[in-house]
Amino acid sequence: MPEMRWNRRRFLQVAGGAAASVGAAHKAMGKPAATLAIAADPTDMVAASQPAAWAIQHLTNALETRGVGVRRVERQEQGPEDALCILAAGAESRAAVSMLHAARMTVAEKPEALAIVSAQSGSRRTVLACGRDARGLVYALTELADRVENAPDALEALVLTETIAEEPANEVRSWSRLFTSEVEDKPWYNDRAMWPRYFDMLATQRFNRFNLGFGIGYDFLRGVTDAYFLFTYPFLLDVPGYKVRVPQLPEAERENNLAMLQSIGQQCVARGIEFHIGLWMHGYVWMDSPHANYTVEGLDAATHGPYCRDALRLLLQKVPEISGVTFRIHGESGVPEGSFDFWKTVFDGAVTCGRTVAIDMHTKGMSKPMIQVALDTGMPVSMSPKFWAEHLGMTYHQADIRKIEKPRTVNRPGLMALSEGTRSFLRYGYGDLMTEDRKWSIVHRIWSGTQRVLLWGDPQFAAAYSRAFRFCGSNGVEIQEPLSFKGRRGSGIAGSRCGYADAAYDPRWDWEKYSYGTRVWGRLLYNPETRPEVWQRMLRRQFGPGAADAEAALGHASRILPTVTTSYMPSAANNNYWPEMYTNQSLVDAEHFRPYSDTLPPRVFGNASPLDPELFLSMDECAEELLAGRPSGKYTPLDVAQWLEEFTTEGRAALARAQSVSTGRSAAAYKRMRVDVDIQAGIGGFFGAKMRAGVLFHLYQKTQQRTALEAAVGEYRRARAEWARAAEAAKGVYKTDVTVGPDPQLRGHWLDRLTAIDQDITDVEALLDSATSGAASPQVAAAIAAAQARPRRVELDVQHTPPERFKRGAALDVRLTAPVHVRSAMLHYRHVDQAEFYESVAMERRGGGFAATIPEAYTQTDFPLEYYFTAATETGQAGLYPGLGRKLTQQPYFVVQSV
Repeated sequence: MPEMRWNRRRFLQVAGGAAASVGAAHKAMGKPAATLAIAADPTDMVAASQPAAWAIQHLTNALETRGVGVRRVERQEQGPEDALCILAAGAESRAAVSMLHAARMTVAEKPEALAIVSAQSGSRRTVLACGRDARGLVYALTELADRVENAPDALEALVLTETIAEEPANEVRSWSRLFTSEVEDKPWYNDRAMWPRYFDMLATQRFNRFNLGFGIGYDFLRGVTDAYFLFTYPFLLDVPGYKVRVPQLPEAERENNLAMLQSIGQQCVARGIEFHIGLWMHGYVWMDSPHANYTVEGLDAATHGPYCRDALRLLLQKVPEISGVTFRIHGESGVPEGSFDFWKTVFDGAVTCGRTVAIDMHTKGMSKPMIQVALDTGMPVSMSPKFWAEHLGMTYHQADIRKIEKPRTVNRPGLMALSEGTRSFLRYGYGDLMTEDRKWSIVHRIWSGTQRVLLWGDPQFAAAYSRAFRFCGSNGVEIQEPLSFKGRRGSGIAGSRCGYADAAYDPRWDWEKYSYGTRVWGRLLYNPETRPEVWQRMLRRQFGPGAADAEAALGHASRILPTVTTSYMPSAANNNYWPEMYTNQSLVDAEHFRPYSDTLPPRVFGNASPLDPELFLSMDECAEELLAGRPSGKYTPLDVAQWLEEFTTEGRAALARAQSVSTGRSAAAYKRMRVDVDIQAGIGGFFGAKMRAGVLFHLYQKTQQRTALEAAVGEYRRARAEWARAAEAAKGVYKTDVTVGPDPQLRGHWLDRLTAIDQDITDVEALLDSATSGAASPQVAAAIAAAQARPRRVELDVQHTPPERFKRGAALDVRLTAPVHVRSAMLHYRHVDQAEFYESVAMERRGGGFAATIPEAYTQTDFPLEYYFTAATETGQAGLYPGLGRKLTQQPYFVVQSV
């Protein structure tokens, strides 16, 4: 094959001219211009695969929609002589090998790897889209289609100024959609027009797994009102040998439910996406539920396990596209923890279905015997721990869990024996699953607790999250999509699933609102080094010259809620804490603490633990450090307040710029972005000011000096003004009752929350009546000033190079290079096991720094080691190393694995 080279100018002249002349002729006839060819060799097993065939058709549709005609051929030389040919090929095909060699490129020998190369041979121009496997080829072709769909000129979109070679950073990139409400979820479940578009989006954004979850509408089977799909099997199947049925469900509807599941699975795998389902509930008796709309009959304790086994087997046989099943194993499944024989029976349904089906276990309450039950099946086993509890925190795995989650010494009797006993530390994290010799994969799950309704989209944080999901050899992540718990526990309301009162804001399908965030997540999970062009092209199409400012506005706004949940966690349960529509926690009233029962007393704002208490201080701890003048080096609420205030200020400034230059400001996409950034900016301003108020209030509690109380009231009023601003932005746009559950903290509107804020301000102000007037002491005055000022964290001029590996049973020497003005340093270390507390040791000054040793007994472990440093300067300042870094996206500790 002759040497190939790429001539961009020549391509534009010929292809563009052909498009103009042929296009004019075809326009008169009502036909698209025939301007390029797509070649796929039927003997190339990758290019001939079903997913590749879908992707070729998807690219064809994108081109023809933009007025570009397409001729489908088997070999590139069969295309028009002077027209572009897109060659779809496997990386090992003869044509691909030749073009890659000429371009001095290789495709990584890794599943899902891809390359896109442009070349010219004589008058023939070719763009090679190739993949190491079918999925890699799909990603190459959908990249081209995405360029065509978003560019002003479809042909110019195919002009590549550089070659592209990519490979996945995360093995598993899963997107989850949950069925939790009959009234809100049945419409999309049965929408045959929606699913192809939905999966087009997921494939284009390189998600390689989709998990459709059932039975997660309730945590406990008490007070059930909306039971559709709750115990899932009889809503899909009539299992031979049993008379299990839902009497309120017509047979035709049950049959349609199964037919829809089969169709969904087919659409999913046709695009190269793995199809998993979640069966989160295996209980079948609703207690104290006189108003349940559906019930289950025909089961008893003796037939429960065998029925579930046979139903699972039949379901897997009826829907052969299912390649994995998620099970909730702990007591919220409706089955008492420790029921190992029951799960052994159920899993046998997968073992006997006739093919390999992965068993994915939600890890709350997980125990070694339960793991062994799964491993004994011989099926692939995956553990899915929650990432940052039931919320989304910052871009690393929390250095430690809250004290309230540390393991108890004994198990308690009942449904939750393990998860509220000796295995409590797996409630909201990876626990002790990170052993180096593990026989299971680990896929972290982002629970939909922090941000359920408002837009999210921050490439900077997303890239850092992507790197975090490889932590200690982890296999990836599953993200519960926005609106996952909309209408949960019988709270569904017909109408806009996005919660809009103004129909002008609604997309056709709810997920279209979040398509930018889905793009950012998917592409950066695949490759954290993805070029910004990938997400910016969408914003340019929507907002024109305002794209960069829209990106900045949403990016800054999107950092607010993850930062809040990392540093302030009154409850790790998303049923209690919804920071996006926050129910105010009092500064003073510890008696009426609901809904925040999931925290240590006194249950007031200042005492609420951070979700990472190892690296962050509470408000009360911060105030006490200020008074003592002995900083620990941890991140303080004042640091967090400053971050939030900066996100708020910069987000608002970028939004103002976007407002002045963006096109399409009357379109729904722009209006949705504008109002959601406005709301989040207000939330950021609120929490920033309230955190300062919390520190100041505890200064008053400790010193009884009125000046501190007055300052606290001032900051609290500033916080209130910010919340009111957010609520006003949402007024008239969102419904007055946005529901993700039936309880007051899970429904309503931002305006509703002002009442509790106002009452708490009144209660704090009432203390002024008895507060003694007078100037603050110098110590307290300095603390007050610090609480209201911009914090000045010390920049530690220290360095450390972690060892590549440690040897089990051998002492590990750890050194920290530091200048002479660093007075002291501490080493903090533990195994990568969240049941443990950190060990801390003072480091010895040695040469040009400090040294410490992790003892040989401690390195005799099955776990990697995790450690970080604190250091203090001669001026009394202190800090963490390595810390979060200036962009707040750095892993703030070192991890070392054994030889």
